[in-house]
Amino acid sequence: MTEILGFGNHHVCMKEAALLDYYVCGFWWAKEVNFTPKQTSFTMAVLHMLLDNIREKRLPLVENLMEFAKALAAASQCRTSEEDTTPLLDEEEAMALISYIRNSLFQKYRLYELLFTTSREELLTGTERTVEVFACQGALTPLEEGIPTNLYSQ
Repeated sequence: MTEILGFGNHHVCMKEAALLDYYVCGFWWAKEVNFTPKQTSFTMAVLHMLLDNIREKRLPLVENLMEFAKALAAASQCRTSEEDTTPLLDEEEAMALISYIRNSLFQKYRLYELLFTTSREELLTGTERTVEVFACQGALTPLEEGIPTNLYSQ
């Protein structure tokens, strides 16, 4: 799958690793619920469309949800071809896909937005702290709370 998606740097790039994980999880979920190859292909296309809407179009959650609803409605309608009049997804399969997308993408939507909007080159900034250690007068040192030495030694 890394070759298909063009992820050659997924071992060190968090963005590529997260996307690869998302696609692999989506593929295996479709297989676990016994989707046909056409249904699995549709699932992967929907995952790609939703992630592309976040990455390229920067759609907010509500607008991306509407795009998902349009794609799902098209897949749930009967096709007009003569050989096949059944919809791509029946009601139960559509509900399963809705549940999966809700749990895997929409509940973590803000994280995916941050993944795509935060550039990789941004440096993490830290605070350097210097701690000075003072020599003790006696063998016994006072407690960290600041008890005087004479009370501590009693």
